[in-house]
Amino acid sequence: MLYKVRSLGLQGISGYEVTAECDLASGLPNFDIVGLPDTAVKEARERVRSAIKNNGYPFPVGRITVNLAPANLRKSGTIYDLPICVGILAASGQLTWSDPHCAFVGELSLSGTLRPVVGMLPMALAARDAGIQRLFVPADSAPEATLADVLALKAKTGHSTVAITEDATPTGKLLGLVTSRDYRITRMSTDIPVREFMTPREKLITAPAATTLKEANDIIWDNKLNALPVVDDQDHLMYFVFRKDYAEHKEHPLALQDADKRYLVGAGINSKDYAERVPALVEAGADVLCIDSSEGYSVWQKKTIDFIREKYGDTVKVGAGNVVDREGFRYLARAGADFVKVGIGGGSICITRETKGIGRGQASALIEVAAARDEYYKETGVYVPICSDGGIVFDFHMTLALAMGADFLMLGRYFARFDESPTNKLMVNGAYVKEYWGEGSNRARNWQRYDLGGKNDLAFEEGVDSYVAYAGSLHDNVEKSLYKVKSTMCNCGVINIPDLQKNAKLTLVSATSIVEGGYHDVTLRTTGGGQ
Repeated sequence: MLYKVRSLGLQGISGYEVTAECDLASGLPNFDIVGLPDTAVKEARERVRSAIKNNGYPFPVGRITVNLAPANLRKSGTIYDLPICVGILAASGQLTWSDPHCAFVGELSLSGTLRPVVGMLPMALAARDAGIQRLFVPADSAPEATLADVLALKAKTGHSTVAITEDATPTGKLLGLVTSRDYRITRMSTDIPVREFMTPREKLITAPAATTLKEANDIIWDNKLNALPVVDDQDHLMYFVFRKDYAEHKEHPLALQDADKRYLVGAGINSKDYAERVPALVEAGADVLCIDSSEGYSVWQKKTIDFIREKYGDTVKVGAGNVVDREGFRYLARAGADFVKVGIGGGSICITRETKGIGRGQASALIEVAAARDEYYKETGVYVPICSDGGIVFDFHMTLALAMGADFLMLGRYFARFDESPTNKLMVNGAYVKEYWGEGSNRARNWQRYDLGGKNDLAFEEGVDSYVAYAGSLHDNVEKSLYKVKSTMCNCGVINIPDLQKNAKLTLVSATSIVEGGYHDVTLRTTGGGQ
């Protein structure tokens, strides 16, 4: 009988998932371990054999083969003793267990007791990334992480507060806490165990599970804390409440959050793997979904919306697009889209028009679709908002898009410039830039967004790989952009977007008028000092 047990391994300072495939077959007694094991791993045969017998279980008679996958990576150390033992007991019918979301790591003594292993922290991170929900490890292993592990975790996540739990999982029994105040890199060796410098559990101030957010904030302020762990009745870690979250909430009262103080999150889907992607996103807590494609006016998007409505009714908000005319909008509105994106080829990284010969000027598309939206509302009483997607380079373009009828805006290029964008910040030709590429580019590898019922790859590109000028922090720039929009609205004598759309005057201008719009016929004074 074949049984698979999830485990973890170490490659340098990084963890990765390992599967112990334990096969028990008839034949002459034999016990082999394959998958590039080193001497310590091969010696697991004797430790596992003795541990099973000394715990009162019969060691199975037959041919036992254990493969540690992936077989192309060398396995070292004693961390695979426990998963091998569990696999053999399960394959021989002595252990009934079937949880695909748990993993085992640990060294066995000959008596069957567990001994701690090193490198638990990077393995725990790998477990989280692999979707492992429960990690069984020796009780003493979690605190055996070192300062080097903490520094690696900080570099990877950007977070300086690290909870130390009994089983190295996010919800394990709380053993201590490490913050940047607990260590000094210049004065401590990086191999010092976490248990020697962490703040132990007995010195931590915690809050019970029933604590409200207001009560948690009061505890933080009364005790001058930066972080408050919230634990259950068994002292298992449930949440963290941070002082900075309170401060940021007060500083940014307009942040989009739900009733549980969580940021509202949108996610892109496509018309290819929606049956798998949508349930996963809904389960993860996505607040709104958007079909990301240049083929908005298509039966594929209707099928995607039909699936969502059949499975979730109106509880899941989904947008569709992109379209550029009345017919496309009405098709998606009738299909049940909660909003519709407008624009084909107008984005700064979009080359759909020159590649496929379809698309339309963003202003023309937006004005026509806005009229179709209002027409549809008069006919049905259903208002389907529209999003202007593309054509926005300068801040005043936002105001123009709103005046032309957009309910909200897609600002890919705008947000790509900021620190908060997940792309790399680079120095190119003496200036700082941020990476920015289209979802229709080869770099994105998002072939699923172009579902035409054919082959499953990207036949040609509809986007480019590029850079945009680095612009600093999101908060400062968004604030400035909003001031400009509000100022223009005041100039138009309006105080809200519906009035702007009703009263704004759009005028076709000449090339001379564009020149007049900027500075001209003057010599700019330099302000950089000198003469």
